[in-house]
Amino acid sequence: MALKVTGTRNQPFSDIRRRALAEAGARVAGGRPARPDETAFLGLSEAELTPAVQGAIWTLLTEIDDLRQEVARLKAQLGRIEALADQDPLVPVLNRRALIRELDRIRTFSHRYGSPAALLYLDLDDFKNVNDSFGHPAGDLALRAVAERLTAQAADTDLVARVGGDEFAVVLTQASLPVAEIRARNLARNLESNPIQFGEWTAPIHVSYGVSEITPDLESEEILARADADMYARRQKRRT
Repeated sequence: MALKVTGTRNQPFSDIRRRALAEAGARVAGGRPARPDETAFLGLSEAELTPAVQGAIWTLLTEIDDLRQEVARLKAQLGRIEALADQDPLVPVLNRRALIRELDRIRTFSHRYGSPAALLYLDLDDFKNVNDSFGHPAGDLALRAVAERLTAQAADTDLVARVGGDEFAVVLTQASLPVAEIRARNLARNLESNPIQFGEWTAPIHVSYGVSEITPDLESEEILARADADMYARRQKRRT
């Protein structure tokens, strides 16, 4: 296929392209101004576009297109790897690493725009009894069910994560501390009112929760620790 030659000269090739064309026997145009009656393609006049030169150019363009496709493939693969790195290995929510990163981001956003945000910390009380009574596969199923229920009740801007073991966290954006208290209480009640089913068996779920305000003056780990401490204090108070 012949290359279409239109317009005035473009910028000269890079050194790499110049060498490739020179190897094909082409004389690559320099920086002299184009004559009004002279047409060009990528710095080559029509007379210089011999079949060998056209073949070299098509080879270069094909290689460039192949590289572009390879870069797109690698970017997509990197995106998949990053998504897997952020997801908990057992349940379909964020892991602790991703939670801390998102808390950092929300702290910055809160500081810049003055928008309220809060962190809910939920612990499944006596969850060991589920594993002991029904086995670890049933325990894993229960954790996945809890994660799915939390995600189903979360707003589009909320984030759900598994902190570790039987502990979960929910990040509420655009939520004041009083609103977060209500959300936490409703989430706990919903989980407790819907026991996990294992065939003919039913495993009740008991939840303790804590709440911490997300503020720019606190580090993300400290916000998480405060929500955890609030959860523990509420549980101790309930048991006394």
